[in-house]
Amino acid sequence: MKGKRWELPQKFRTIYWQNFALTASIVMLTLALLGASFFALSYAYAADERSDEMAQKASVVARLVASYASSGDVRDMREMAGVAASMTDVDFLVCSTEGSVLLTTDENLVDHVLTVPSDVMETALSGERYSARTTLGGIYEGKRFVVGVPIESDIWTVGAVFAVTETGRLTTMWRAFFAMFLMTSVIVLLLSFVASAWVSMRQSRPIREMAAATRAFAEGNFDTRMHDYGAGEIGELASAFNAMADSLQETERQRREFIANISHELKTPMTSIAGYTDGILDGTIPPEKEKEYLHIISDESRRLSRLVRRMLEVSQLQSRDVMRSKAPFDVCESMRRVLISMEKKITDRGLDVEADIPDEPVTVLGDNDLITQVIYNLLENATKFARAGSTLYLGLAVTNGRAVVSVRNEGDTIPAEEIPLLFERFHKSDKSRSEDKDGVGLGLYIVKTILEQHHEHIAVTSENGLTTFAFTLSLANSLAPQP
Repeated sequence: MKGKRWELPQKFRTIYWQNFALTASIVMLTLALLGASFFALSYAYAADERSDEMAQKASVVARLVASYASSGDVRDMREMAGVAASMTDVDFLVCSTEGSVLLTTDENLVDHVLTVPSDVMETALSGERYSARTTLGGIYEGKRFVVGVPIESDIWTVGAVFAVTETGRLTTMWRAFFAMFLMTSVIVLLLSFVASAWVSMRQSRPIREMAAATRAFAEGNFDTRMHDYGAGEIGELASAFNAMADSLQETERQRREFIANISHELKTPMTSIAGYTDGILDGTIPPEKEKEYLHIISDESRRLSRLVRRMLEVSQLQSRDVMRSKAPFDVCESMRRVLISMEKKITDRGLDVEADIPDEPVTVLGDNDLITQVIYNLLENATKFARAGSTLYLGLAVTNGRAVVSVRNEGDTIPAEEIPLLFERFHKSDKSRSEDKDGVGLGLYIVKTILEQHHEHIAVTSENGLTTFAFTLSLANSLAPQP
């Protein structure tokens, strides 16, 4: 049976703990590396300083030993070595060239026959300073710090002097350095842990807040917003998230409004159809009026069909990739075709037409069918709300490297506060509801959708009974930048 793999608890997998652990690990590793380097350098420095000091003392003793040896006064030499040892923390061993210890200031070694190892003697007699932590071939029970220098007379080397001290004295300064470094490291670690915890908490707080807001969105609450975190990446993320929340809230508002509007628009003809049909079937409507109400049922059915068809058009437009279907075409020809197709409706309303369309082709870039639909919807809307006997205007002008198509009619002035609402789905003014029985309130919304997909603009002005819709198109041969 395989053992279960150990995993960290869930709470330790958060960004807070990951950042905290990463920062703490880097700080501890850095301190460890610095500590190792500092300890090595400080120990080497202390050893060198101590070695130089002991070498100087051993050299003085070596010169004195050479002087006394030449005079043959060994007793004076012993007294001199004892005085030197008492004035310092160093013991001295005076050895012959064969390594035999002739004199020692260490009381624990007096009256003992001692011999220094030959390899140690070779180094000391060669003129190179001997410096090491050693027991000197078992002379001492524990390791000592030993420095050896040769004893040189006027003619030859007669022996060597070894200065000996306990290693604890060597490491006294190093231990002080270590204690200071340890205290500093503890303070740095505590400060870094506090700083890391604070920074990690500050970084993870927006993410936790965003997660909570996302869960609220999933539950249908679009009023949740993130706090302002100022400048920087976190602030930009919070601003972008709030902008997305505003967009989602607006989309949700439009969705609810769309459902309410579509329910209302579908309910009206269906209620009429059902009511009049039931009236005919149960005899409430007299036989002589059945034909009249059957016409009403037929009109409402057609209106319902138009509404469904328009909704399908909107759905198809929203899923259509206009940028792939854009191609050069003559917008003048499209405008003429729309005028011909609208001839009967214009004539039935008793309207005149002023067409300001250039004879020469004006080639624009876009989807020909969709732009033609835009022109048709605008002209149909202008015809529907124009004053009887007035004049419609359909014109094209080229300004600043762009084509501008204008549709104008004479009628009632549209209030300024209602102009921004004209392109919303199912929007109709109260007056238009009474006059526009066949409309479903989606014509101008389709216009706006098509032009937005083309990255074009449309403007509306209504003053003194003159209402003008004007939209732009990019010329096919223009290199002007897109807005």
